[in-house]
Order: sequence, then structure tokens, then C-alpha cells
Amino acid sequence: MIGIGRRKTIAFIALGVGLILFTLLLYFGSLVLDWRAGVRLFLGIILLAAIIAGVVLNTVFLVREIRRGEQHDAFINAVTHELKTPIASIRLYAETLKSRTVEDEKRQEFYGIILANTDRLTSTIEQILRTGRIGASGRPPNLAPMDLTEVLSETVERARTLHKLGSEGVQFQAGPPLPIIGDLEEIRAAISNLVDNALKYSGQGARVTVSAEAEPEGRYAVIRVADNGPGIPGSELKRIFKRFYRMHGPLATRVKGMGLGLFIVRSVARRHGGRAWAESAGPGRGSTFIVQLPLAK
Repeated sequence: MIGIGRRKTIAFIALGVGLILFTLLLYFGSLVLDWRAGVRLFLGIILLAAIIAGVVLNTVFLVREIRRGEQHDAFINAVTHELKTPIASIRLYAETLKSRTVEDEKRQEFYGIILANTDRLTSTIEQILRTGRIGASGRPPNLAPMDLTEVLSETVERARTLHKLGSEGVQFQAGPPLPIIGDLEEIRAAISNLVDNALKYSGQGARVTVSAEAEPEGRYAVIRVADNGPGIPGSELKRIFKRFYRMHGPLATRVKGMGLGLFIVRSVARRHGGRAWAESAGPGRGSTFIVQLPLAK
């Protein structure tokens, strides 16, 4: 971020210096040389166009910085909520267990709530740390051979357990092995984010279908995670993969998050020589997220 800001500042300074030099050249040249009025008019138009272009570029960069600042503020608020809420819950139940005599059945329930909030807290911290590791320049993934079908099966089973769903909630039919070379931690995190997002945004009665197959050419494995959620407007399909970005509207208020999940998915896919994108027929018609990864040769 600091390097980008410096480059922009240098670009603005260079543009300003260039415009000033061009103006001085035009002024003193008109005094020394006997230019025709048409030539001076032509150069004046060029100068005016350059000034307008500079103003437009400055405005565009300013708007981008404002939006980036708003996204940063939203991220800080989301992280604060995601950290404070489970901590407050853990403290409440721990104090209750300490200060009161609780029946064994109720005590076990409290222990379960404390463990669930601990898992939520751990997941939030891991998301933040993972974003930093993926974004760190020069840090290559820890590559190793693996079976993508097996990783998908394990991740789906974990999602069913975590969200207390049966096979109907998250459907996955394991197919033939799909050998890839990748970072197991990153691949697992990307798939988990897709499945968890699909369940989270679909709400009650969620039906998520996970599938994976090799492309006909045999070069890539394609993972698809489809849901019956609210769908995504066409204008948002690319923006949702940006860091800190969250869709606006009542859904964003109801569903909590930090805007990092899909950014991690796309970053992991790119680091492994693949890509990630989303498809949706529109609001109210569900969404499908696709990840493409190279098969091992």
C-alpha cells in the first residue's frame, strides 16, 4: 500500500511539473518566436486537454482512495465485531460456571457454546493471518501432491459437522481421484470458504451442491459450489472477490463477515496457476462459484 501511494504521488508531481514546463515554454516561445495564431491555438488546446486529463486522473485516484478508506473502515468494524462477540460470550458462560452451581446437562451445554465460540475466534484469526501470508510477496506455497477429491470429501464432512447438517444440506458425490500439486492448507481453506459462504448466505433451508471433475482436455480440475441463496447481481460478480469487499443491502447486515473469504479463494487459485469466478442468473436465483486448478502431469 505504501509503495503504491508513493508511485501515485510521484506520478502527480511529474504530471504537475510537466504541465508547468509546457506552460512556460508556450509563454516564452510566443514572446521569442513569431508563431502564427493557429499554432498557438493548437498548442493551447493541447495544454487544456492535458490539464483536463490531469484533473480527471486526480479525481479518479482520489475516489479510489476514498473507497479504499471506506473498505478499510468496514473491515476494522467487522474484525472488531468478529473478535468481541465470541470473547464476550465465552466470558459470560465462564463467569456463570464459576459463580453458580449448574446442573451437569446445562454445564455440558455451556461447554459446547464456549468451544463453538473458541472455534469461531480461531477461524477469524486464521483468516486474517492467512490473508497476510497470501498477500506477502515472495512467499511461495508449500507444494505437495494430493488428491483433490479426497480434500473435497474431508472439507464437506467438516462443514456438515460444523453447521449440524445432513447429506441433504451439503451434497457431494465423490468421483475418481483428481491429482494436483498444491499447498494443502491453502486449498483446504479456499474450499472451506466457498462452502461456508454458500451455507451462510443461503440461510435456513440451505441446499449446497459441491462437485469436481476434470475438464475434457484433461488439463484442469474444476470445482463447483452451487447454492440456492439470494443470488448475485451481474455488476457484483467481479467485485465480490476484492479484498474487504462486501455486498450492500439488507443481506450484508444480516450476514456477518470481514470480506476476506472470496479474496482468499481467488488468491489461492492464482497462486496455484488456476483461476476463480462466480456465476449467477440474478437476485433470488442462487449462485455458483467455480475454481479451476491445474491437474498434476
